[in-house]
Parts: sequence; C-alpha cells; structure tokens
Amino acid sequence: MPTFAEKVIEFNKELQFHGQLPEGIHIMNPFQENPEVLEISSAFYRKFYSDNHPRHLILGINPGRFGSGVTGVPFTDSKRLIQECGLPYHGKPTHEPSSVYVYEMIKAFGGPEAFYRNFYIHSVCPLGFTTTSAKGQEINYNYSQLS
Repeated sequence: MPTFAEKVIEFNKELQFHGQLPEGIHIMNPFQENPEVLEISSAFYRKFYSDNHPRHLILGINPGRFGSGVTGVPFTDSKRLIQECGLPYHGKPTHEPSSVYVYEMIKAFGGPEAFYRNFYIHSVCPLGFTTTSAKGQEINYNYSQLS
C-alpha cells in the first residue's frame, strides 16, 4: 500500500489544468514548470508523510509565487524549508509572508515533525493564479485582488 507521501507525490506529478481562465489570468503549476519543485516537494513529503496515519486537513488560499510556487510545499517558502524543515534548497532564496505565520503556528504546536504527523496543510486549489500588474510585473492573483 503506498504511503500518504507517495500518494501526494503522484498527485503532484499528474496535476494539470485543462480549463479556461478569464483574460489576463494565468495558471501557475510549479510541478509542470520547474522539475526541481517536484524533487524538493517529494523530499518534504517523504520526510514528514511516509506513513498512513490519519491527519486533520487544513486548507488555505491558492499557492503563492514565493512559497509553494518555488518549493511545491504549501505555505512553505525556501527559508522555512531550510530552517524549519531541515531540507536543502539551492535556488534563489524566497520569502512568503504567509509562510512566516504558518511556521510560527507549527513551532507553537511542537515543530514540523509533531505538526505534520497530525495535519496535512494545503490549498483549496493546488494551482496558483497570477496576473500582470499595471507596471508589467507578474503578481499573485487571489481573493485580495478581486474587486
């Protein structure tokens, strides 16, 4: 029987978007766009989820460009991946504000091992959405940009 980790990794490998988006909105699928993301996230899932223990599910908003967009791990930027999870990351360092908050909560719970043994945290939609700002920069597109 595959572990929870292997089920998540397989899901991430197969994750694709086939729908249509409104004009100006783009899909962000880090697992398809950057092969290193699948490698990084697979190491994370194998470290914390190589079992079949039942867990509570926590869902948040869609992934951000500087968190899950580069690590493949929800609410985990490269800084927290290294410092809190003890996993290597060799790309450009990233900072995602939601990651700071989430890892403060994880630390208060007892640290990553204790937290991830009891919880699976993810996003309502595992894919991210981006748009282009008036200045021509790619930005996250989530509920805070809706008017």
